[in-house]
Amino acid sequence: MTLSAGMALLASMVVLALLPSVSVLAVSARAASAGFVHGAATSVGIIVGDIVYILLALFGLALLTEAMGEWSYLVKYVGGAYLIWMGLRLWKSGGDRISAEGQGQSSSLLSSFLSGLLLTLADQKALIFYLGFLPAFIDLSGISYLDAAVIMAITVVSVGGVKLSYAFLAHRAGKMLGDKANRLMNRTAAGVMVGVGLYLFARQ
Repeated sequence: MTLSAGMALLASMVVLALLPSVSVLAVSARAASAGFVHGAATSVGIIVGDIVYILLALFGLALLTEAMGEWSYLVKYVGGAYLIWMGLRLWKSGGDRISAEGQGQSSSLLSSFLSGLLLTLADQKALIFYLGFLPAFIDLSGISYLDAAVIMAITVVSVGGVKLSYAFLAHRAGKMLGDKANRLMNRTAAGVMVGVGLYLFARQ
């Protein structure tokens, strides 16, 4: 992975982590109801879940690319099409709020951590997303353990930083962002997804 690709991945993951979602709601609800530490514990669980899926995506794609041989370019186009489709759906959704039903108060830091972890692992679409997203930033045919470590570090910094910021703001304010902010973040994240998808189609 090059420095420019790493910076682009970091920026993209920050924008996408800002997107209002069930994970954002879970972190905010924990922090607002039980304090910042519980929101942070939920954030750590979400990060661990993301890393699990990223490792599965990275090495699963590497094996798939090797097995497909000269047809491996199809993985790139399928991933690009999936990201563009997701981005267009997100753009159409506008600033729709996520339902808060079922997001209760935590009784312990362990339960807060597990809620974040299980929430992420239960969303199998996250694995499909990473399968389409990561090829834009790294050559799967030459992936190394160092590349994987760099991507995991980027995930911790980007996703962790954003989720902790949500936890802090929710703890201080006790409420989610307004509709206009939700709509702006939805549209920004949709643009990132479509842009990455188009890049995959254009990349040689």
